[in-house]
Parts: sequence; C-alpha cells; structure tokens
Amino acid sequence: MYETLKVKFKAIVDKHNWSAEEITVTANTLSPEEAIGNPEEDDYPILKGRERIVEAKFRGARGHAFTDMFGNYRGTINEIIGMEMKNNFRRAIFVATLNAILRHLGVVESTVHCKDRVPQECSKILVEKIRSVFGNPKVLLVGFQPRMAEALAQEFSLRITDLDVANIGTKKFGVLIQSPQEAVQNIEWCNLMVVTGSTAVNNTMQEFIGKKPVIFYGVTVAGPAYLLGLNRFCPFGD
Repeated sequence: MYETLKVKFKAIVDKHNWSAEEITVTANTLSPEEAIGNPEEDDYPILKGRERIVEAKFRGARGHAFTDMFGNYRGTINEIIGMEMKNNFRRAIFVATLNAILRHLGVVESTVHCKDRVPQECSKILVEKIRSVFGNPKVLLVGFQPRMAEALAQEFSLRITDLDVANIGTKKFGVLIQSPQEAVQNIEWCNLMVVTGSTAVNNTMQEFIGKKPVIFYGVTVAGPAYLLGLNRFCPFGD
C-alpha cells in the first residue's frame, strides 16, 4: 500500500517541480490541548497520553496524523518520500506530509483535527449517514473512538476492536472491546466497517480494504483515502 502511495505522491510532487526544490517540511508534535481543545469528556485516547497528533506544514497548509510514536522531524519532500516505512513514526511523518501537500493543492479537506464538542455532532452525522446508505447494518468499529462508539451502540448491533491493551476486555457503552486478533471473525460478522484513519499509520489499513463496505474516519486518512479512492468520513475537520 505504501509503495502505491509513494508512487502517486511522487507523481504529484514531480508534476509541480517540487522534488527538485529545497522545500522543507516540518512536523511538530501537538499537545492534547492544541490538537483537540477541551472537550467535556476525558476518555479520548489523545487525552490519556497514548497517542499524539503529528502536524506537517507546507506553504501555509497543515496536515495531521495520529500516532503512538511521536517526535519532531525536519527534511525535504524527497527525503520523506524516500523513507523506509518501517515504523509508526516514519509512517506518521509521511502521512502528515501527504495530507499537508494535498491540502495545499485543494484536493482534500479536513486535514486538521476538530476540537472541543464537535466529536459529538460528528457521531450523530455518522449515524445518519449509515442509516441513509446502509439501512440497519451490523457495524464493526475498528479503533475505540468514544463518541462514535457511544452513538453507534445506541443505534446498531456493534462490535469494537482496539489496539490499546487498557481497553481490550472492558465494556464501553455495553459493548465488549475485543483485540485485533478477533478481526477476521468480526469482519465476517459485520455488514459495515467503520475504521480509524490511524490504520494508515499503524500499517493495518490494507486489512480492511476490499472485504466489506468500509468507512475510514478522521483527519489522518485524508490523503491516503484520496489517492487510493476510499470512502472517508470527516465532516468537521479544519
């Protein structure tokens, strides 16, 4: 998947003659408050310190990517495209940069995370979209996004998988959170997958493509979804 993204990304960069320029992209790790503001609920993963948002800036455009391996990076676009995608840190830098550049070109929107109470409204719209397009499906939520889990659990038959060992085995909104090892049987069970865009960084995105109808959600997946032609949901990102 990453090789496909690299080829498509490089073609865009070459088209605009950016690969030959000494253009520098800086990625800075945002604090939870900078990333998500001050929502009333305290159960978001970013507020618990397990994830951060990496932000890339390119000619005034910003691109975000969620990751559990965070830090600062400075380099040229060519260096970023040429990086081996061997860990979540490198993949986050790549995805954030891709998002920023595609945002600069105006071909993607919502590349900067929403803040404060917006996730609640986002989850209501997600439920409405699922109802209008898919009816009453059995939904698999991949990645515990608390407001989405809460809204989906009230309306649909729901299963949840998550990477966070602190969540696995617990019940949230009446739904048992399962480990990724249960993914195969849960994909077989569901009619629709709602999958975190963080899978574009943690190297699991391809596991959910081409098997069942899927909605990838969030800012992280903006660029990858555009280049790969995938269904993405993010109504309130900046």
